[in-house]
Amino acid sequence: QVQLVESGGGLVQAGGSLRLSCAASGRTFLNYAMGWFRRAPGKEREFVAVISGSGGSAYVENSVKGRFTISRDNAKNTVSLQMDSLKPEDTAVYYCAADLSYDLGFRTRSLAHWGQGTQVTVSS
Repeated sequence: QVQLVESGGGLVQAGGSLRLSCAASGRTFLNYAMGWFRRAPGKEREFVAVISGSGGSAYVENSVKGRFTISRDNAKNTVSLQMDSLKPEDTAVYYCAADLSYDLGFRTRSLAHWGQGTQVTVSS
C-alpha cells in the first residue's frame, strides 16, 4: 500500500512560484510512476504531469508546459512539482497520484493511489 501526502501549497501572486512536494510511504517507490492532477472550483479534475519510476521520462500537459516541471527523488521517496510564472487560472487543489504503469493512459485511467490534495491559490 502506498500513502501519499502533499505539501507546499499556498497563496501566491500571479507571476510567482511555488514548489509542491508529495511524500510517499513504502519501500517500492521506484516501481511507481508518479503524477500530479488538479481540480479547479467548478471544474473537472485535470491531468498536469507524470514522471516514470526511474525519473528518466516525464510528460507535462501542454497547458502548463514551460512553466511547470515535475521531478522525483527516489532516495527520499518524494515527487515535486515546480510551478513558475503562475497564473490565476492555476488556482486549484493539486493532487499527487501513483500507479505502477507509466504511459499516457496515466492521464485518464483510474489510478491506484491518491493524496488528499493541497490548495494552490494564485491572486491577480
